[in-house]
Amino acid sequence: MELLVLGLALWWIAHLQKSAGAPLRQKLIGALGDNAFRGVISLLLVISLVLIVVGWRFTTPVAVYDAPSWGSAVATPLVLLALYLFVASSTASNVKRLLRHPQLMGLAVWALAHLLSNGDNRSLVLFGGLGLWALVEMPLINRRDGPREQPEPVPLAADLKLVAIALVAFVVLYLVHPYLFGSSPSPL
Repeated sequence: MELLVLGLALWWIAHLQKSAGAPLRQKLIGALGDNAFRGVISLLLVISLVLIVVGWRFTTPVAVYDAPSWGSAVATPLVLLALYLFVASSTASNVKRLLRHPQLMGLAVWALAHLLSNGDNRSLVLFGGLGLWALVEMPLINRRDGPREQPEPVPLAADLKLVAIALVAFVVLYLVHPYLFGSSPSPL
């Protein structure tokens, strides 16, 4: 569990430095140079991901709460929504007119989906930690960046293309989930 928590802590630190740690960030960039600083942050993120994966694998799941009986059934469409938000964040989309941070919102929805279908200690730490980070990050970015400009509308065809991409990604993840993560996402 310690490795999982350490990995999440490094994830938070590496990401929050841009939105919440601007003065320290500028000092470090001044001392190291921009490229070296980016390299250090990239290395921290890689280390955090390795620690998260290894920490997850070596933590024995212990029940913390009973996931609701309907949790798995609700998780499936929530994960599809999360994938759509994630995909929609990378290109022009009408969802960006509604949400300033579709990628972070997608991560929060993904985390919620997993918390509704898993009640063990490592799930609570991983999904709760990442979901909480996404929710904390959004207002910090808003504060840093100030008011946002409303994006221009895009044709409906662009949004439909993103839905198709999200559906394909969902099917692929659904099929490989048992092999990668050891559990089937099927509510049945």
